[in-house]
Order: sequence, then structure tokens, then C-alpha cells
Amino acid sequence: MEHLLATWIVRVWQNRQLAEYAPAWDPGGRHSPNTLFAAAGAREGIALEVPDPSLYYRLPPAHYVKIHGNRGVKIGGLWYNGPVLAPYRGIRSPRSGVHRGKWAVHRDPRDCREAFFQDPATGNWHALRWRGLPQGEDVLAFCDARVREVLREAARLGLKPLDDRELLPVLLDLVAARTPVTAWPSQMTKTQKAERARELARARSAATDRPADRSSAAAPVEQRSVSIQPLELVRRSQQAINADRRLRRENAVALRPTLPPRMGEALRHHSLFALPGDDDRPEGDDSQ
Repeated sequence: MEHLLATWIVRVWQNRQLAEYAPAWDPGGRHSPNTLFAAAGAREGIALEVPDPSLYYRLPPAHYVKIHGNRGVKIGGLWYNGPVLAPYRGIRSPRSGVHRGKWAVHRDPRDCREAFFQDPATGNWHALRWRGLPQGEDVLAFCDARVREVLREAARLGLKPLDDRELLPVLLDLVAARTPVTAWPSQMTKTQKAERARELARARSAATDRPADRSSAAAPVEQRSVSIQPLELVRRSQQAINADRRLRRENAVALRPTLPPRMGEALRHHSLFALPGDDDRPEGDDSQ
């Protein structure tokens, strides 16, 4: 659809004849926006400027927030933190004006797992990880609409989390309820398919827009694959859901339960026809 619209703009809309809006230097000529662009380029030249790789981190919406001690910064109801914030904890930003004393943190609404903060000392961009993400595990990307849904569901359940890790089960339950792995994608309804496809497409678009070479722009930012296949997204979602459920089961009991006996174990011990093993013979009995 984007390519179709761009083609129509260039071929039709930009080729329309300008009547009363013709240029003053040729009022009787036949001109269109395309011919005027070509004339301006021929007269002044076209200077192409390659954007800096760090431009991506400046384009997402900026949120002006305070740094709250060890908790980090709060954006849209979620807490983000990272080592880069350590020198600025408890310090007001030198910013003046409407956002006086606040720090600018950018977050891509297509992928809310990370926010981006520019270190004033070095000028490099760093990723602030959502505090609800488990260490060493990858959670399926979620957008700002999913964040609002998670917060509404947490409020409906009466949760008042002191840590964002308490919101992770709510997020995973919503993902599992909307897109169960066993029913993905053949058993999903048309609305669920469209909703999930839109969220995954936005996540892929955000991953594509991130600069490939982050050695100078944002070295600490974790590298992610640009072309993520749907089966890989399902695998990551399944791993995250299983890990969270396993953790909840382990926290529900004080001691780890013993494994059940093997099938037929009782029959092998009490059967009259079972031959005794070497360990079951009494001492001194060498009979065969």
C-alpha cells in the first residue's frame, strides 16, 4: 500500500498542471511540481546528506522524566534502568524551560522492551532495559498498545506492583491468551491474526530501523536479528511463557517435590516371580 501510494503521488499528483500557482518567472508555461523540482535541482544542485547512524535514537518520541534512585526512569507506566544512569542518579538535568531539570529518554512505541538515553558526557546512546524482563531470556516484542492493555489488566486484577517483574506474568498471560503456541496461527480468529501480525510487523520495522553498526552510536545496545521469522517469534514466546510458569511453580513450594516412581516399580519389588539381584542376596550366600 505504501509503494502504491508513493507511485500515485509521483506519477499523478506531482504531474498535475499548475494553473494560477505557476512560477512568477514563467507565468505562461506549463509546469507541475515535478518540473519545478527538476528546474530547482538543475539551477541550485542537489546536496545529498547521509544521516548519522544515531539519528534513529533521536526520532522516537522523547519522554522528559526524572531519575528515581536505583529504580531508573518511568515511561508510560513502565520502569527502565541501565548502568549509564549511575552518574546521574539524584542529579537534576541542566535543561531549562518547560521540562526544567528533567532528562530526555526516547522510546520507540513499536518495541517497548528498551528505551534510549544519550550520555551527556560522551554523547553516545545507551539502551535502558525494561526492569520486568528476565535476565538472560528474550521476551517477545510488545508495543505501546500492549503496555496499556497490561496496565489495565493489572488494575482490573487489583495489582499494585512494587517491581515491574510482577507485571511480566500479566504480559505473558495476555500473549499466551491471544496467541497460544499450539493454535498459532491456524486456530486464531481473523481479528487476533490481524492484531498479532500488526504488532510483529511493527517490531520488525523497529529492528530494521536500528543502525547496523553500533560501535560508535550505541555500543551497549544488544544486537538483534532484523529478519525474524514467525516460527522464531513463536519459539521465543513459548520459552518465555514456560520459564515464567516454571518459576511460579518453584516459588509455590518450599521443597522440590520428589520424582514419582517408574511405571511398574512396585511390581518389580513385590512380585513373587522376580529374581533377586546381586545386591538383594544375603551375605555369604554364593548359591547360583
